Amino acid sequence: MKNILIIFACALLLTSCSDEFFDINRSPNNAVEENMTPSLVLPRALHRLAGFSGTEYDTYSRWMGYWARCSGTYGPNSEEESYAITSSFSRASWLEMYDILKDLDVIEQNAVTRKETAYQAIAKILKSIGFMQLVDQYNNVPRSKCFDLANNLLTPYDKGSDIYAALIADLEIADNLLKNADISDNLDIETVDIVYQGDLDLWRKLGNTQGLRLLIHQSEILTAAELRAGLDKIVANGAGFLDAGETAEVQPGYAKDVNKQNPYWNTFNINHSGGLDNYNRANSYFLGLLMSNNDVRYQYFYSKATTPKNGNDYQGYPFGDNTPTSEQEYTAPNSSNVAGPGIAKSPSMAQWLFTSFESLFLQAEAIQRGALDGNAKATYEAAVTESFVWLDVADAVTEADNYLNAVTKQFAVWDAASDKLTLILTQKYVAMFGINGLETWTDYRRTGVPNVPLSIYSGVGSNKIPLRLIYPLEEYQYNSANAAAEGVINPQTATIFWDKN
Repeated sequence: MKNILIIFACALLLTSCSDEFFDINRSPNNAVEENMTPSLVLPRALHRLAGFSGTEYDTYSRWMGYWARCSGTYGPNSEEESYAITSSFSRASWLEMYDILKDLDVIEQNAVTRKETAYQAIAKILKSIGFMQLVDQYNNVPRSKCFDLANNLLTPYDKGSDIYAALIADLEIADNLLKNADISDNLDIETVDIVYQGDLDLWRKLGNTQGLRLLIHQSEILTAAELRAGLDKIVANGAGFLDAGETAEVQPGYAKDVNKQNPYWNTFNINHSGGLDNYNRANSYFLGLLMSNNDVRYQYFYSKATTPKNGNDYQGYPFGDNTPTSEQEYTAPNSSNVAGPGIAKSPSMAQWLFTSFESLFLQAEAIQRGALDGNAKATYEAAVTESFVWLDVADAVTEADNYLNAVTKQFAVWDAASDKLTLILTQKYVAMFGINGLETWTDYRRTGVPNVPLSIYSGVGSNKIPLRLIYPLEEYQYNSANAAAEGVINPQTATIFWDKN
């Protein structure tokens, strides 16, 4: 179903867009929308959403200073590295996400019909993640009518701010559904829920944490009172937020086999055919940042060079370096890939969807902003420690404690920081390496943290890191009136609604 246009997705994938369409002699065994029970669709949808979130936002990992092109082996990607993006850029961010969201909508609608309220709630939570990711890249996008293709073949756009408000409302509905759901009324959910195995308390925590993320994204446009009110409403349901050891991760049975490997491992390390990712390499900025501050996590984010040169086990490149490959001193075997032992543990590892440490960093930020009760320092330090633990750093708790209480390199020391919010955001930036580049790009746009260096590509000119994407070419071709109504979009100046810059 990859790269199917949203305006044709229902017609091509599911033959039941209209109840009257070709309904003669229809078999109940056909793969039509009303025959797709939530239990059949959920595992695949979970795998696709987690895999997409973890692998498809690699552009933003390069923009945000984590990764770089292996300029010793590959020539420049001029569009990405000059920031002069077009409607052909990163089209999967739109096309494939809508395809995933269609599957989630099928789950939700059929769960309503079958009175499987836990599935209905889970679909709402997952849809909130998918639509948030679309808004965070494009601002206004189709939502309210995008799956009603019988009446809206050319789908109108909803305002990004309205979508966020609707997603927060949906999460409240989802929590109420989960709170009152009976597991026995939801067919096979303990088996097909490849995240929490039917533990609805953990799903409630995930829903709350997603609500927290939606509110924190709006930190620069909401008043302190509005932010507090939104979080008070979430806290009042009593479910809490994701805590240490409660990462939402998908595990359908990944294995070292064809089409069965963990998505991150398969994309950025070694694919099922044995092919290596020689393109993505350490960004010399981020590598240097961690090494200079005695942060051992660089050894878990990046791999050692397979053939070290000049005694450099870890070697990176500046983003946008367009020195001819023939003149480069270091090639792929002499440099560090982005699949170090902490981020790419094995081909059979679970694929993260929402990590425990991101939840803790979000909570720390909310506390520091006065929008959530708690101890900002303790929550911040718990978030950093959880990052070390999650990466399987040797003697993780001790290493994290030394890092957080360093006497000389005080990069992470709470009491030494004059700006606590910047400290939280900076350490969140470090911890989010490889997890989801879109989230870091979102933090960068809403707060200015991290202050990453720009591409050194010769064609950059006066361009900066883009503030949003342009709608994909297909929208201008097949949904032209609605796309054109959004006006001419300049990614250098047009912003997402939550970006006050």
